[in-house]
Amino acid sequence: MTTKTKATHERNGVGKSQCLGSVLNRAFTSNSQWPDKDEFLDVIYWGRQVLGIVLGLVWGFIPLKGFIGLFLFCVINAALIYFYASSFQGIDEEEFGGMWELTKEGFVTSFAGFLVMWIILYSGLHYD
Repeated sequence: MTTKTKATHERNGVGKSQCLGSVLNRAFTSNSQWPDKDEFLDVIYWGRQVLGIVLGLVWGFIPLKGFIGLFLFCVINAALIYFYASSFQGIDEEEFGGMWELTKEGFVTSFAGFLVMWIILYSGLHYD
């Protein structure tokens, strides 16, 4: 591989990180080693996005309304990520800037996805 092609691949993220299968395997394996901190933060981010959409679907079907739905989303989202990082993966949160940094990672975009799914489903199913 030429130097120019290699530099382009590294700049685009190809060759810097391991394959997606390896990252997914470590994400679902307890107490995995995360030599690249960004990979673990990516797992947290994308896990949060999936969680936001799933909770939005559940809240829309239930039908949950108002502040209770918003509050429950925030509590469940933060608690699951905290327990995933500290108990399941057993990471040292200080390596990632503290537990607050892990709790904030991807929260706003997850909240946006949650709201979109919740509003669309609730409106479609329960609004006349």
